[in-house]
Amino acid sequence: MTTHVLLTGGAGYVGSILCEHLLDAGYRVTVLDNLSFGQHPHLHLCANQNYEFVFGDCRSESLMKKLIAGADVICPLAAVVGAPACDRDPWMAKAINFEAVQLVNKLRSPSQLLILPMTNSGYGQQEGNRPCTEDTPLEPISLYGETKVAAEKAVLDSPNALSLRLATVFGASPRMRLDLLVNNFTYLAFTEGSLVIFEKDFKRNFVHVRDVADCFVHCIKNSTKMAGRSYNLGIDSANMSKEQLAYRIKEYVPKLYIHFAEVGTDPDKRDYIVSNQRLREAGFEATRTIDAGIKELLKAFQMLRRNPLKNV
Repeated sequence: MTTHVLLTGGAGYVGSILCEHLLDAGYRVTVLDNLSFGQHPHLHLCANQNYEFVFGDCRSESLMKKLIAGADVICPLAAVVGAPACDRDPWMAKAINFEAVQLVNKLRSPSQLLILPMTNSGYGQQEGNRPCTEDTPLEPISLYGETKVAAEKAVLDSPNALSLRLATVFGASPRMRLDLLVNNFTYLAFTEGSLVIFEKDFKRNFVHVRDVADCFVHCIKNSTKMAGRSYNLGIDSANMSKEQLAYRIKEYVPKLYIHFAEVGTDPDKRDYIVSNQRLREAGFEATRTIDAGIKELLKAFQMLRRNPLKNV
């Protein structure tokens, strides 16, 4: 019998890629999404008999009870993502990032696998150059980090569940996001030809959206040995500063002008090195590089050239 995967928020940036990878791997996929951004990234999937779409809200207990009853695996992707978005609507952030995950956890049975996408923003403001591992204390300093950390704790305190602490994701997706750092820097380099960067020495870890999707598939296939733990998901070679990232992009956009100025601050204070050793020991390693991502994004932005609010 074909394994059935339920994705809440499956029409989002990660979910749109994950759907393709799950279907390609032979799974049956049901997506629940309220399409709050007006997106329609799955039109090309509708001919696939293993794909189903449900328009609705992940906070509806009656709807979630019905959908969860038919699922073997649940991936609650629905989230208010990022500190600024959470600060704009704190009630919504708590309701979706934490309470909706609690609801899924309450409604599922122990036989149903839950894979939660987490963020390594939960590490907060770490000091020194010691890599953050899954045993590093979680000290979130934003509402976004707090809600995700609370959701992870609830999930990992339950049987047959695991979490993926995602590095900053990059790469092209049918539901594109331009606020993610690699995507944003590359887009500005392509469209504006200049970057103004604050906190240039702050380091982050990065991971390609398709590596994220591949990792979900790996976790489903290897859930028996992986359940009960959290896993950092990033590229070890991509623990890099904003300055390093900018100059890497400049290799592909030679005319890019880079200016460093203290004009802002990261609300999550993301400045740390992350170790992905635990996930590597579990049999998965992200392989898509920053360079490949930049080249991919530059191709994608050829299709997003015109800003509807500009006469250029």
